[in-house]
Amino acid sequence: MRILVTGGDGQLGTCLKIASENSPNKYIFTDADYIDITDKEAVDLGVGCNNFDIIVNCAAYTNVDRAEEQPEIAERINAEAAGFLAGAARKNGCTLIQISTDYVFGGNEGNTPRREDDSVKPTGVYGLSKLHGEQAIEKSGCKYLIIRTAWLYSEFGKNFVKTILELTATRPELKVVFDQVGSPTYARDLANAIVDIIDNHKYEGNEGIYHYSDEGVCSWYDFTQEIAHLAGNTSCHIEPCRSCEFPSAAVRPSYSVLDKAKFKRTFGISIPYWKTSLKACIKNLTES
Repeated sequence: MRILVTGGDGQLGTCLKIASENSPNKYIFTDADYIDITDKEAVDLGVGCNNFDIIVNCAAYTNVDRAEEQPEIAERINAEAAGFLAGAARKNGCTLIQISTDYVFGGNEGNTPRREDDSVKPTGVYGLSKLHGEQAIEKSGCKYLIIRTAWLYSEFGKNFVKTILELTATRPELKVVFDQVGSPTYARDLANAIVDIIDNHKYEGNEGIYHYSDEGVCSWYDFTQEIAHLAGNTSCHIEPCRSCEFPSAAVRPSYSVLDKAKFKRTFGISIPYWKTSLKACIKNLTES
C-alpha cells in the first residue's frame, strides 16, 4: 500500500517516520512544498496521480492563542484543507485518517471522560476550526477515521515537555496551573498505534471517530512536577496556580480526559501509561 502523510515535518509526522521504518508499506511524507493542502487543485492532482491507499493528515494550525487573531488561516488549514483531502480521498477510493483534538469539547462541564458521541462545544477558534474539519470529512462521503488526541508531546518540535525541561533547568521558581486536567500523550505512542491500524488493515470496516491519549490523568502542575523529577531539575520550585492567573487569548479546556474504550475495543491496541512514556521521552532527550 501507499500512504500519504501530510504535515510530515511536525512532531507526529516525524514520529510516524520512525514508527513506519520497518513497515512493508510505502509511506510518503510531505509538507507544503510537495502538496499545498489548502489548494484544492494541488490536493486533487497530488492524490489523484499517486495511487494512494490511505491519507494521514497530521497537518494543522495548532497555535491556539494566535488562532484567535488569525481565524481565517486556522479555518483554511484545519477545516477547508481537511475537506479538500476528504474530497480527494472519496474520488480516489482512499481512506482518510484525520488527527483532531480534545479542544472540540472546550466548553463542556463536568469531570467524566469525553466519549466520541458526547456533544461538542469548542470555546475558541482553534477548536472550532478543527470541529469544522471533522464535519467536512463526515459530509464528504469518503472513508475515514477521525482520531482525537490531547496534550501531545515528543522529542521533536515545540511542545510542553521541552519547554518545561528548559524552564526548570534555568529558573529558580515556576508557576503552573493545576485546574486544567488531561492525559499527556507521547506522539510516538500515537504514531505506533496509527501504523498498527494501517499495516494490519484494522481501519477496514471501522470508519468513525475515535479517542486516543495515553492512560492516566493529571494536571499541568502534576505533569510539570514529573518532568522536572525525571530530568533531575530539583532546584526549581514549582508552584501550583489557577488558570485565571495566566490570562490568554484562547480559553483552554479545564477537563480534557478522553475515553479510549472504543479505540481499545475496536483496534485491540494496548495504550501505555503516561508516566512510563514520559520517562522514555526524557531519556531520549537527555541521551541526545
